[in-house]
Amino acid sequence: MSSKPLRLIGQDEGDVAPVSAALQDAIARIADLKFEARARRFTAVFTRYRWEKPAGKGERIRSGLQIGSVTSVKAQRLRRGAPDAFVSLLSLTFEPAGGAEDPSGTLVFTFAGGGALKVEVECVDLVLADVSAPWKASARPDHESEGAP
Repeated sequence: MSSKPLRLIGQDEGDVAPVSAALQDAIARIADLKFEARARRFTAVFTRYRWEKPAGKGERIRSGLQIGSVTSVKAQRLRRGAPDAFVSLLSLTFEPAGGAEDPSGTLVFTFAGGGALKVEVECVDLVLADVSAPWKASARPDHESEGAP
């Protein structure tokens, strides 16, 4: 499969699932999750596992996510006072606010351990882009072995 840098643009609810799939098991430092209220922008830098690569060729890469049209950000069960703490992303979903004509809603980042970020937006406006060269991953994420006795 491709070794080209990944670039995804999200402009509606249906575009969120591919971004979530690309970011599954990505890790980030709390300090790398930033809301710029004046610019109405949320940015995050993740180290993501490259799921688009063939099995056995595990790689990780640094990726940037930018969300525009942000009205607020709320954190739940995240150690905001520990900027060097890491979080592991399980999923990114979109919860629409209103009817079919209303593009606003909440992008929900669900992290391992029960933490979450809720990014309220006027509309889905996001960009995910790889920003480094890939490197060999030490292991493939394995959820079945997590939590096993």
